[in-house]
Amino acid sequence: MFVFNRSCAGIASGTEQRKQRQLSRLRTWAAPTDKGRGPDYISLGRMTSARRRPEEEGKMTVPLDTRQDIREMDAWGVPRAEMARDLDLSRNAVRRYADQEDLSPKPPIPGERARPSTDPYADWIDSVLEADLGMPRKQRHTAKRIYHRLVREREHEGSYSSVCRYVARRRREMATGPTEGHLEPVWEPGTAEVDFGNSRCVPAGTPTDMKLLVVAFPHPNARFRVAMRRERAECLCGGLREASEWVGRAPSTMVLDDATEAGRMVRGIVTESGLFSQFRAHYRCKSRYCNPCSGNEKGRVENAVGFLRRNLLVPEPVVSSVAELNRMLRDGWDEINAGSHDRNGIPTPEAFREDLAAMLALPGAPFDAVRWVRAKADKRGYACVDGDEYCAGPAWHDRELVVGMRSDSVEILADRGRHVTSLPRAWGDGEVVRNPASLIPALVARPRAFGESTIRKDMPVELVAAIDRCGRPERRQALRAISRATDVADLASACEAARRISASGRVPDDGSCDLLARRVAGGAPERGGPDLRVYDGFLGRGDEADAW
Repeated sequence: MFVFNRSCAGIASGTEQRKQRQLSRLRTWAAPTDKGRGPDYISLGRMTSARRRPEEEGKMTVPLDTRQDIREMDAWGVPRAEMARDLDLSRNAVRRYADQEDLSPKPPIPGERARPSTDPYADWIDSVLEADLGMPRKQRHTAKRIYHRLVREREHEGSYSSVCRYVARRRREMATGPTEGHLEPVWEPGTAEVDFGNSRCVPAGTPTDMKLLVVAFPHPNARFRVAMRRERAECLCGGLREASEWVGRAPSTMVLDDATEAGRMVRGIVTESGLFSQFRAHYRCKSRYCNPCSGNEKGRVENAVGFLRRNLLVPEPVVSSVAELNRMLRDGWDEINAGSHDRNGIPTPEAFREDLAAMLALPGAPFDAVRWVRAKADKRGYACVDGDEYCAGPAWHDRELVVGMRSDSVEILADRGRHVTSLPRAWGDGEVVRNPASLIPALVARPRAFGESTIRKDMPVELVAAIDRCGRPERRQALRAISRATDVADLASACEAARRISASGRVPDDGSCDLLARRVAGGAPERGGPDLRVYDGFLGRGDEADAW
C-alpha cells in the first residue's frame, strides 16, 4: 500500500483544495444543455453526481484542472489506480494524460466522420466527379443521378441524403483549393486592360442594349470607351483600333478575359481567335489572359465599366446614331481623364506621357477588322450570315459569295474578289438588309417586272410615274442609265438625276444620267434641267456640234 509522506500529503491536500474550488462551479458545469443531454463535461471526481458512459470516455475532453492533477500526481509517484479512483476517471484516461508527451494547443479541426454507407463507393464516386470536370457544365452528374446509378449499378442500400452530403463535400474539395486572396498588382507603363460592359441607350429613337468596349490604362489611371452593337471578334478589334488611333499609339500588352471574344482559356491553355491573333501581329503587341472568375486581376477596367455607366450614361442618352454616341463618350472621357490622377497623386495627363513612351508606334496601314465567311445566295439573291439576310441582288442567285463582316458594315464579293455591294450590318433585327441599287440589273433584263418591284418605294414618285409611262425599250434604257450612274454616285443622286432628265421630257440615257448624278452628288443646285450641249456636240447633233 502506498503511504503518503509529507510531500505527498501536501499534494493530496492541494488536490482536495482544487476539488473544493471546482465544487463552486459545479452548478454551472453540471447544468443541462439545450438538448437535455446532461452536463457539457463532468470531471469532478467523487463529488460529481453524473457519471460518464464507458463509450463516451474516449470522446470527451477532460478539464484542464483535472489534467494538471493527473500530471502532478504522476510526477510525485502516485499510483495511477489511486489517481483513477480519486478523480473518478478510468485508468485508460489517467494513462492517456499521464503519458501524453505534448499538451500544446491543437487547431480546432473536426475529425473525419465515418460514412459506412458511402465509404465503399467513395473511389467510384470520385472517379465520376473527376470525369465530369472535362464535360460541359450542363451535362455533368447531379447528386441524384449518382445516387440512382449507385442503386442500379452497385446495389447501394444507403440513403440519398448521405450521397448528397458526400458529393457536395467532394465537389467543394475539387473546385476550390488554397486561395491566395486579393493580390495588389503593379502595372507597367504601356499595359492596357480590356473588357466589355452593357448599357441601355436610345440611338435613332429606339431603346437598344449596347456593348461598351472599355480600354483602361491602370498605370496613369486613364480610361477610354467605344460603343458598339455586339460583342464579336470584329467588334473587339475594330474598337481596339479606334482606341489606339484615339491615343496615337498601341498598347504594348493587353490584359483580357475569356469573355471578350479574343480567346478562350480551358484548363490553363488559351486558344485565341484568328482575327485577334492577326490584330496583335499587325500592331506587334502582347496579350495576357486572366484566370476564370478572377475579375480582381483586371480590377481597374472592371471599375471603369461601372464608373462610366453611372457618370456618362445616366439618364439614357438619346442620340441620332452610334457615331454620335461615341463622340459624346469621347468628350466625356477627355474631361474625366483630365481631372483624374494616378495612385501616387500625379495628374493622369502627366502620368500618361510615361505610358506613351512605353507603347508601340502605329503601323502605316490601319488594321481592317473584318471577318470573311462564305455564303451561298438563294434564288432571290439573299445571303444568310450569322442568322441575318443580306441582299446581293437577283443577278447573284445561287452563287457562292464571300461576305466580309465588320462591326458596322457588310461587304459582299463574288468571283475573284469582284465587289457586289456594301450594306449596313444587321444585328438580329429580323429584316433583310438590301441595297436597292442591287435590284436594278435584274430589272434591266426584265423591265416589265418594274411594276411590282420593291425598288419603287426607294425612288421619287415623279420618276416612278415617268418610268411607268415609258415603253419597254425606253424603260430598259432609263433603268440601265440609273444602274450605271450608281457606280459613280449613290442611288439617291442617280434617281434625282433621272428625275430631272425625265422632267425635261427626255428619256434618261447613260451619259446624261452619269454626268448629272455626279453634279447632284457634289451638291450642284437644280437649274431646270441639265445642260447637255457639250455632250450633244460629241455626238455630232446639228447646230450644237457646229457650235462646239
